Amino acid sequence: MANLLEVTGLTTKVAGFTILNSLDFSLEENELRTVLGPNGAGKTTLIAMITGQYKPTAGKIYFAGEDITRMAPDKIFLRGIGRKFQVPNLYETLSVFDNVLVSLQADRKVLRALFRKVTAEDADRVCDILEFIGLADKANDPADTLSHGERQWLELGMLVASNPRLLLLDEPTTGMTEEGKRQTADLIQKIAQKHTVLLVEHDMHIVRRIAKKVTVLHQGRCLAEGPLQEVVENDMVRQIYLGKGHFR
Repeated sequence: MANLLEVTGLTTKVAGFTILNSLDFSLEENELRTVLGPNGAGKTTLIAMITGQYKPTAGKIYFAGEDITRMAPDKIFLRGIGRKFQVPNLYETLSVFDNVLVSLQADRKVLRALFRKVTAEDADRVCDILEFIGLADKANDPADTLSHGERQWLELGMLVASNPRLLLLDEPTTGMTEEGKRQTADLIQKIAQKHTVLLVEHDMHIVRRIAKKVTVLHQGRCLAEGPLQEVVENDMVRQIYLGKGHFR
């Protein structure tokens, strides 16, 4: 199976500190990959590099065979890479329906999307997504009235609406109840049936629920990679997480 994402020799230095250290990383088409690592390992920085938020000191990033290393974030988004932040990025005063409607438009021009004629096809697509994320009954509610978990699901729905080839999810279960985490894990698994997903997660209960292949980062490098059970039994991985209860 061909790799959708290729990161080679990626190095990032900020104020003299090396965040990513000649990192090699790849992701296959239609894969769900979970990235683990202690604070400061470079997980969120990797996502920021892939989306063009920051530029690396050295190395290359290829998406679908194209070099996107120095590409602007909006162009990377249009290539088919969507990112979900830890804190949901919503159009707060718009309805749940309109948040997803805006996201159907590739350029996400809010006014253009809201004032153009909504086709039956668009409306059906939005309704399908709201059903998919479990918010159909909230369609007319303003986004700022949603609970924390519902806000996370709405942003996931907005990402799906933009029809990306790759979704980058940065700790999407942070701050959720255990039931909310379970529902989010189930939603991510459904999303991964039709999309390539890179998930950064720290909650091992969630990781054990959905992870197949995992990558463990440490000090900006790949410490271990492979099936979850194989990685959690790795002596070096256990040593780094020793006393933190990650693998209970």
